[in-house]
Amino acid sequence: MLIHAVLGFALLETLVLAAVLLAWADRVAGARLLAAFLTGISLWMVGNELPNWFGQTTERVMMLMLSTAPFTSALFFHFSTVFCGVARGRKGMVVAAYALGAGSSIVAMVLVPGHLVQHRDIGWIAMADTAGWAASMAWVILGIGGVSVLLHALLRAHRAGDHQKLRQVAAVTASCLWGMVCLTGYGIAVLDLPIYPFPLLGLPLYSLILVYGILRYGVFVANAWARRALVWALLLALGAVVVVLTPLLLPFESRWLGGLAVAASVLALNGPVRRFAERLVYPGGEVSVADLGAWRNALQVAETPQALAQQAAALLSARIGAQVEVRIVERQDVETNIGTTATTSTTSTGSTSVPQLVCAQDSAGWSASLLGWDAAPPGPRHVAELFGTVVAEAAARVAQAQQFAARERERQLQARLAELGALAATVAHDIRNPLNIISMAVATASTATRREVADQVARIANLTRDLLDYAKPWKLATARLDLATHVRAAAVRLADVSLGAGWTNPWCWTQTRGALTRR
Repeated sequence: MLIHAVLGFALLETLVLAAVLLAWADRVAGARLLAAFLTGISLWMVGNELPNWFGQTTERVMMLMLSTAPFTSALFFHFSTVFCGVARGRKGMVVAAYALGAGSSIVAMVLVPGHLVQHRDIGWIAMADTAGWAASMAWVILGIGGVSVLLHALLRAHRAGDHQKLRQVAAVTASCLWGMVCLTGYGIAVLDLPIYPFPLLGLPLYSLILVYGILRYGVFVANAWARRALVWALLLALGAVVVVLTPLLLPFESRWLGGLAVAASVLALNGPVRRFAERLVYPGGEVSVADLGAWRNALQVAETPQALAQQAAALLSARIGAQVEVRIVERQDVETNIGTTATTSTTSTGSTSVPQLVCAQDSAGWSASLLGWDAAPPGPRHVAELFGTVVAEAAARVAQAQQFAARERERQLQARLAELGALAATVAHDIRNPLNIISMAVATASTATRREVADQVARIANLTRDLLDYAKPWKLATARLDLATHVRAAAVRLADVSLGAGWTNPWCWTQTRGALTRR
């Protein structure tokens, strides 16, 4: 049956997406919690399909698996608080959610939540008893609580103007609403309404929208996968349409002509379909003069390389719809930083998890290069290249401004030192006259007093000479130095050192401009 095939595909897809989340757990807040939630969803799917796979004898195991639904909802609530950055009262809310979820699951396991009934479209389904309805109310309450946290975060991101977080939370909220719509298919079956439970056919999209909505702005390669999948899905859909229309348009039936029509249609529409998918996954692939002007104005406020990198990363990430890292590297660190960036950001597949725009300074000036953009189509690469030229201009402006600021600081320092030198000369000159007066005033004093005053006046005079020497410009004067005399005088004080015959001859060594010469 179609529904069982769809549920089987949804089960496999959910497990794969949980593994993907675990692989990128360091890129997304709460990714491990979300992977655990998807695992719980998979367990719930297995529980629903178990009697259809192996018969009524698996009813007890089925009920045990379905009883874990409240605890799975508690995982979703915990993920919502972590993903949305809820700080106030989060610990208490999470503890209460786990208590409700775990308690409801244990009660349902002990009391048995329901029994099996036969449905004309789905086959064996679980009909809830009293314990089952209580457990269902618990996971509904926890689900509503998680969605409420998402809606509050959505409103908060809208007020703060955080567009990237706004889109992420909106995608998760949309996936939750889609999941609720899909679950109405089971409601149709349980209420035995005379309608085919078609909402269940959309269940595979639930986990896909949920995971992609989170990775959309955190993992660049996820967008490349989404673009390829969308292209193939659209081309397959167009091929199916051509297959249906070919017998209606041709006056006779021919498999060869039908296959040729499908191949020709797919080849003809391949380019437009790829461009359409690229615009959906990577919005804003075209750059206008107004865009360049807006980028220049936005980057004009940056005064340091760090501020420029942060502002540029925010602008480019918002433009292409994916997280991008911008690095501003000075000339002396170009090789080291670029090599480190390429090494630390490269995954086992050879591509970087986060695309980077590296703006570096070389002998020719500032230029931008792209790292980790192998998975990007031409549109976003073109946007990044044009954006890189604007960042290079801004980096040159920031570097020039910093050079001017450094020169101005050096000039002010030199001026300050000159002022200090002039002040030192003035102070030294003004101190000499009081010293002379003090010396004359004690001329009639006792010998001990005159000696003490003379010693202190001499100390002040030495300080005055030092101040004058500091205030004068420094000049280097060369002089000959008889090294042999100094060495012999030092050797006399060292009992264990003896000089050879070369130090006793009338020749001596002199030092001229830092080098030793013999004469």
